[in-house]
Amino acid sequence: METAAYVAFLSYSHKDVRRARWLQRRIEGYRLPRGLTLKDGTNRLGPVFRDQDELAAASDLSQSVKDGIARSGVMVVLCSPSAAASLWVDKEIRLFRQVHPDRPILAAIVEGDPAHAFPAALIEGAEPLAADLRPQGDGARLGTLKLIAGLADIRLDRLVQRDAQRRIRRVTAITVLSLIVALGFIALSLFAWQAQREAERQRAEAEGIVEFMLTDLRQRLRSVGRLDALMTVNERAMNYYKGQGDLDRLPDESLERRARILHAMGEDDIARGDLGAALQKFREAHRTTEAILENAPDDPERIFNHAQSEFWIGQIDQLEERAEAALGHYRAYLYWARRLVELEPERSRSFMEAGYALSNIAAVQWQFQKNHAQAIRNYQMSLDWFLKSQAADPRSLNARMEVAERHARISDVQFDRRDFDAARWHRLRHLALLEPLRREDPDNGDLAYDTLVATRALARIAFESGELDEAATLVAQAETQAESLRARDPENQFWFEQHLRVLMDAAEVARARHNPSEVARLTGQAREFLSQTRSGSAADPAFRAESIVRLDAITRSGTDLSKKGE
Repeated sequence: METAAYVAFLSYSHKDVRRARWLQRRIEGYRLPRGLTLKDGTNRLGPVFRDQDELAAASDLSQSVKDGIARSGVMVVLCSPSAAASLWVDKEIRLFRQVHPDRPILAAIVEGDPAHAFPAALIEGAEPLAADLRPQGDGARLGTLKLIAGLADIRLDRLVQRDAQRRIRRVTAITVLSLIVALGFIALSLFAWQAQREAERQRAEAEGIVEFMLTDLRQRLRSVGRLDALMTVNERAMNYYKGQGDLDRLPDESLERRARILHAMGEDDIARGDLGAALQKFREAHRTTEAILENAPDDPERIFNHAQSEFWIGQIDQLEERAEAALGHYRAYLYWARRLVELEPERSRSFMEAGYALSNIAAVQWQFQKNHAQAIRNYQMSLDWFLKSQAADPRSLNARMEVAERHARISDVQFDRRDFDAARWHRLRHLALLEPLRREDPDNGDLAYDTLVATRALARIAFESGELDEAATLVAQAETQAESLRARDPENQFWFEQHLRVLMDAAEVARARHNPSEVARLTGQAREFLSQTRSGSAADPAFRAESIVRLDAITRSGTDLSKKGE
């Protein structure tokens, strides 16, 4: 076979020209990670042919297009409703198949679903395998890697693994060499415009790595409960911005990303029980997101990020029992969530934010105002929003988890108002929705924690309903689940507190079943756990004091039980 002059011929509707230029740059500029090469031993794919002439007034394909097709090894079709309606895209596909019947055609979806985005010539015979570049599909990064794997004839899993390894190496290098980079900036400043161009290039690359740390890497570390690793990732990302000098000189996009790092660091502070440190970070992030939003008040991304700032400050107020202050921030959060729904009425994320805001308001109404009826109404409206989010993006793990969680919240309110039948129904529904999620992702720490909370709640419902044998069985299951979670990450304060609560629940069940030796064992283990807590815990600032009072009461009742010889 004659060697192709172009790695690919890019076929697209000229209405999608901006996306075509972007994809051409990504393919031509991509360098294969270490250990991967093309068949000729090089690590760059080579040029992509992209026709830059309008064809609307022509009657046939131009000679340059025909030459490009003849000299291309692969065809990449940019699929969208515009491409599906384009006569020229259709002609280019048919000519490529005629000239190169043995060469592949790759599809890249940029807009619309496949049924309305694939040109007719592309799906003749069979629907092609496609890279979905849409945010709700593979996304730009993974979708591009799928195309590059096809063009380079490399297995996708190998390319994704090596690409991720390269990103992590870059993050490490940026952290270790931050001082050297800063000195390099000083030296390069002597060369005026060269320094400015170099700084912009390095910022774009470094912030791309920071974005990876905030999304893919953080999500994976969080799901397996690696709080220590999360803190290291956050610190390294923040060190990059410290090395940038005066923050006022950074563009809004960089400041916005820095605010998201502050959100992540504050969230991890909460998990460690340090609410003061968390609040400091959230307030700094709030000042940044508020200022950035003033510059572009209708920008959905800026609205979203400022809504997170409102939420996190409200969360600290709620944890420290400042009910009215928490409601103020949560209502501001709801306002921005509704603005998102107005600006992005079909996007799953918008529905999620409205659901979160209503759920937070309901939590304060229940926990501090004891307004059960209003709390249940807001939780139910929250559930409706999460169901809309799930319908908009059925593959979203977060949406499915939040649908399950709303049943948990409603169950807690019903338990508090002593409607145990309703509480049990919603908890069983909660567990039923969690079960398929755990099968899909058995290592997910968040799902394991939610399952523990649900099992413990069912045990409490059975205990309060007088069903002691069922309560004993359920609390034993919860104890096993809690031990498994604690083994993953002993520093996670939420997991720690839940384990302690399970032990106290088990002791109460043993007391009710007239088993003093089991009461003594469980209260002893709980007191040993309690000695490891510190004031101002994450889940409840009064947690230590309340636990001591509860343990003392259980111990006294267990001692009385022994004296009576029961």
